[in-house]
Amino acid sequence: MSTEQTRDRLAGVLTDPLAAVGLDVEAVELTPAGKRRLLRVAVDKDGGVTMDDIADATKEVSRVLDESDVMGEHPYTLEVTSPGTDRPLTLPRHWRRNEGRLVKVACTGGDSFTGRILAGDEQAATLDVDGTKREVAYADVAKARIQIEFNRKES
Repeated sequence: MSTEQTRDRLAGVLTDPLAAVGLDVEAVELTPAGKRRLLRVAVDKDGGVTMDDIADATKEVSRVLDESDVMGEHPYTLEVTSPGTDRPLTLPRHWRRNEGRLVKVACTGGDSFTGRILAGDEQAATLDVDGTKREVAYADVAKARIQIEFNRKES
């Protein structure tokens, strides 16, 4: 089985058990690390994840992997983490979870702009772009990433 097939299978077997503890699987990475493999699972939830959430997720992922043959006989190291701020916004929940943050958006038509996420639903997000509200349909977004703000002034 290829690494990509194993990664897809891992995402499939982990999604429901982690959802049962209130977490979404955001990414599954499987990379060689010497004689072992590194399995990195990124989880998230509304309001962000805590260290206790990461610990609960680690226990749940370990349990699922122990009960299945998805990793085969090869040794691996498990790392459960939260998604980084550089993760692209690709799903409606990513936009919703980042309300209030600054995002750089590149649209499929070539237009690009930076704005603050005011709200998001299942179809589109509303942003404040230079003081003007702008609705952006997710279908029109080619790429969107959160911008890091070191000295943000609270309004």
